[in-house]
Amino acid sequence: MSPVDPDAGGYRLQDQIGFILRKAHQRHVAIFASHIADLTPPQFAALAKLRDMGETSQNQLGMLIAMDAATVKGVIDRLAARGLVQLSKHEVDKRRLQVRLTDEGRRAVEDLVPLARQITEETMAPLTEKDAATLISLLTKIS
Repeated sequence: MSPVDPDAGGYRLQDQIGFILRKAHQRHVAIFASHIADLTPPQFAALAKLRDMGETSQNQLGMLIAMDAATVKGVIDRLAARGLVQLSKHEVDKRRLQVRLTDEGRRAVEDLVPLARQITEETMAPLTEKDAATLISLLTKIS
């Protein structure tokens, strides 16, 4: 099979936003794992948002951290099994699950926030401060 002309049709995979975002995400996740090995980025996101919000519904938490209901349920179940969050039924709507940090979860997230800042700094290290601010602004616009 002969190679395809990379300029045919003006499409080159390596120039596409999805491909570049995936590579950037992979790099960020590798940096994250090198600093926080015992939690995934979605687990940390759940803990950090609960730290900011206090008790909230599982569905609301999922919306706040951009996760669908099935994914956030798995994240919360794993955090609960580790004693970092506690689930309870809503007082009025018994179908609604409420999630809150345990004391252990609060201590864990407080200990991890400085590492999370370092992870962000390492991820953005190739950029100038101005470029980093521009990148965040542009990504916020398309997300």
